[in-house]
Amino acid sequence: MSATSASTSPAEALLRAARALSGELAHLRLPPPVAHVYDPLQYAWASYAQYVERFASAPKRVVLLGMNPGPFGMVQTGVPFGEVAAVRDWMGIRAPVERPAHEHAKRRIDGFDCTRSEVSGRRLWGWAAGRCAEAARFFEHWFVLNYCPLALLEESGRNFTPDRLPASVLQPLYAACDRHLAAALQALAPQWAIGIGGFAEKRIRTVAESTLLEGTFARRLRIGCILHPSPASPLANRGWAEAAEMQLRELGVELPC
Repeated sequence: MSATSASTSPAEALLRAARALSGELAHLRLPPPVAHVYDPLQYAWASYAQYVERFASAPKRVVLLGMNPGPFGMVQTGVPFGEVAAVRDWMGIRAPVERPAHEHAKRRIDGFDCTRSEVSGRRLWGWAAGRCAEAARFFEHWFVLNYCPLALLEESGRNFTPDRLPASVLQPLYAACDRHLAAALQALAPQWAIGIGGFAEKRIRTVAESTLLEGTFARRLRIGCILHPSPASPLANRGWAEAAEMQLRELGVELPC
């Protein structure tokens, strides 16, 4: 039986799972060089809830999975890959964003007033908007999530990716994020779960091969990977949208709109 009962919508299940994940991760104590931990599921919950309630009311054909929030994307808006203009203007989402308890002076949270553009988010959502003029049409069959909601910063303000944490911390972090991913996949019941980058694909495969997913669903779930739109990737800088579309076609995924 699916984790989403007849009386529980996918959006309700996603929000419940996100609350549980955020609560679990709040108890983790992360060692140096991590000096600041931002969890948008806490201080930007209002906009994340809008995103889920507006666009995850029904099952999806494709779920795209990123790694963790970028400094000018989800960290500011609460929406995965949440480049401000895309979230505000294309998705039509805008909500009050609070500040994290331990804010870094060089990594201020300005919410929807942030003037910096998240390149990865601009590429991803720009591609989606280029294919589907209306956000509702894209989200009719597609949805985007992040594996880990935490943005980790060193004392200098430099980003620290979760995969670099010591095993003693990484294990409980992955366990919590795996449970959330499994709950999200069960709720959205996609045909495809596609990692945006190799790390995300590995986490999807780990969850699919575990006991966290219902057996019949795990067996029919199709898994793939597309290039990450990060500006740190030379391939992405040479035309991310074209490369990602080619990869989706090679997988046999029906493109949006």
